[in-house]
Formats: sequence, C-alpha cells, structure tokens
Amino acid sequence: MMTPAVASAQVVNGVAPDCAGQNFYEIDPAFQVLLKHYMSPALHSHLEPHLQRLGEIAGGKLDELARVADIHQPVLHQRDAFGRDADWIEYHPSYREMERIAFDEFGLHAMSHRGGVLDWPEPMGAMAKYAIKYLFVQGEFGLMCPVSLCDTAAYMVNRYAPPDIKDRYLPRMTALNGDEMWTGTQFMTEQVGGSDVAKLEVEGRHENGDWRIYGDKWFCSHADSDIILLLARTGTMAEGSRGLSLFLVPRTLEEGSRNAYRTLRLKSKMGTRSMATGEIRFEGALAYLMGKEGRGLRQVMDQVNLSRLSHGVRAAAMMRRCLNEALAVARHREAFGKPLIGHPLMRRQLLKIMLPTEQALSAYLFTAHMMERADSGDEAATRTLRLLTPLIKFRACRDNIAVATASMEVRGGNGFIDDWVNRASSATPIPACCGRVLRPSSRST
Repeated sequence: MMTPAVASAQVVNGVAPDCAGQNFYEIDPAFQVLLKHYMSPALHSHLEPHLQRLGEIAGGKLDELARVADIHQPVLHQRDAFGRDADWIEYHPSYREMERIAFDEFGLHAMSHRGGVLDWPEPMGAMAKYAIKYLFVQGEFGLMCPVSLCDTAAYMVNRYAPPDIKDRYLPRMTALNGDEMWTGTQFMTEQVGGSDVAKLEVEGRHENGDWRIYGDKWFCSHADSDIILLLARTGTMAEGSRGLSLFLVPRTLEEGSRNAYRTLRLKSKMGTRSMATGEIRFEGALAYLMGKEGRGLRQVMDQVNLSRLSHGVRAAAMMRRCLNEALAVARHREAFGKPLIGHPLMRRQLLKIMLPTEQALSAYLFTAHMMERADSGDEAATRTLRLLTPLIKFRACRDNIAVATASMEVRGGNGFIDDWVNRASSATPIPACCGRVLRPSSRST
C-alpha cells in the first residue's frame, strides 16, 4: 500500500510541511532560464512540456514511490525451494514503477543513443539528458545510479564492442519497451583495488577460443544487470594498469542459460537503499573482449568522465531539493511571533544553502554545454571538458554535504527522522553516488 507523502499546504500541529506535491520544474526559475539560454530553441520548445510533466511527477508520484522503495529494500534469493541456484533479486513494486517512469516514459537510458525518445527524431545531447536527470533526482536518487550505468554502458558498447557484439546487444540496451530492454552496468572495484586499478586481480583467460572471467568484484552497483562491462587482467601483475582489458559479460547466454557468475551478498549501505549493490564472484563467465587487450583503463575512462558529470548533476539536484525543503520550513514555521524566514539569521542561513545550489546548477549546465561542443569536434571544448568533469564532481558533491546538513538543521529535530525526506548524515563521505534524495553516501567507481 502506498504511503502518502507528508506534504501539506498548511502547518499541522505546529509542524511545517515539506515541498512534496509541488512541480519541481515550475518552482525552479534559475533552471528554466539557464536551460533556455543553452539549449537550441527547437529542442527547448519540444522538451519543455516533458519537463513540466516530469516536474509534477518528481514532486508527486515519484516522491511517494521513492519513500516506499526506501523502506522495502531489494532482497537477494540465491536458491529456489528445490535447491537450485536461482540468484535473483526481488524488488518492491514501487521500485519497478520508478523503473517504468525512467526507462519507458522518459527513455533516460537511450535518449543520447537513438532517435524516437520523447518523440524527438534524433539522439539528444547531454543538455537534454541531464535536464531530465536533474528533475528526476529531486524525487528519487536510488534508481538514478542504474539509469546512469545503463546509459554509459550503451555508450561503451557503441564505441568499443566488435561489430557482431554491438549488433547483438546495443539494440536491446536502447530498447524503449521495458519488457525488451537489457540493462547495463560497470564493475570495477575489488577488495585490493578501488581507485588504484593497477592492483586489480580479476582475470580474463583465453580458453578454447573464448574469453572467461575469474575472480571477485567487491562493489557492484546494479548487481543484477543484463550486461556487465568490467576490467579484468589479461597481462601480468607487473604490467599494472597496462595489463587490464575491458570485457562485456552477459547475464544470460544466447541459448538461455545463466552465465557462470553469482551474487554472494548484497551490501547494507547507508545510501541508495532502493538499488541493489552486491559482491559478485565470476567462475569462468563467458566474456567478449572490447577493443584491444591492455587498453581497458584507457577505454573505461570514457565511462568515468561521463559518470563524473552525472554525479555532479545529481548533487545539484539534491541540493535543489534541500533548498526547497528548507524554504518550505522557513516560510511556514513560526518562532518568536513570525515565520522563520522573517528572522535575519535564518535568511542568512538560507543564502548559505542557496549559493552552492545555484553554483552547482550553473556549473553542470555549462559543463553539459561543453560536452555537446566537444562531441561536435570542438578541440577547445574538449580540453575544457577534461578539467570541468572532475572539478564538478568533486566540488558539487562536497558542497552537497554542507547543504544537506544545513537543510536538516532548518527543519530541526524532524530533519533527522525517517518520516521526513530530509534525513541525512552531515558526516557522510563525498557522495560519488548518493543516497535517497538528501542522504549522501559514497560509492567506489
């Protein structure tokens, strides 16, 4: 049964409302102005009704679904009643409905790779994709990690897969019907190596004409994805990162059987509770080499750079939700005879929330603009983009922690209670992949 949103237009029993129920596009004039400035007039005119609709969904239905999915977290079923290795993950219907909105209604996984999404005849650039993400995340964050992974996996397959593998899998990965779509993800992290990929030990062995993957990946977001891209060692440990190659590993083989890997457990995370992150053991899984041996790290940096901007967008979105929550409290809660917003120190505190929020919005839109120019062959934009993508991820995600903390404090004690969307931890690390709307957490890439 759906739990209703807490939102109310009025103060109830002296408690201020939250901002659920509002249209998150309509209440964000800075976003509207900047988007119109950067986006081509034709695309902006076409996309704006969809942004209006998503703004309403994000503040309403999506927000309600996210609250329920956070409570009913995914469950790993390693075996069925007959003792067979089933290895499947059960999700609450609320999570499946959010997937339908993201994939079927808005085509977030495919809009940069094919025409026809939201009735636009051509693939849309970074500006449109990240505008949709920015609004979606204000209602739900947990699902956006799988959405981004699907998007970047399709990019990598399109760019690096051999022609036969690309023809086999890319149409499935960009299908607009959820029943036909194959999801994608990337697994990099191991116990011995996160950022230091030179230490990775998972092996890619060439056996009887096929590549096989052996070893454990430690932090696997979107654990039950249909397509996995991963780094595996095809050279010696002495070669370090030069001995790593990029592989595509399908969950299901062409004859219908499961590939040779299994989920050992799901992670109990501080954030992204609705999305399954697990530990995966590969036991000779069939894999397809992407490009040349030994170039895996160079190739996967394309995915890393795309994910960095995506993280910056998500941080900007969470900060916007934080700001909206703080404003909802400040405008409705009374203290010492007048609304909180009437007190100079509260207005000062709100400005401390607003400034980094507006900075993150402006920075992400400019970076997306540079990405579109770089994709069109602008060498100066390409150089600028190389600087901007790590900077926006670092700065926006750092700022998100302070903004989330300040927003909780505006609501007071209720900001730390799970009944309210504000719940967060100001002591949380950099939100490389963040938790439910305002609760940042970290994820290794």
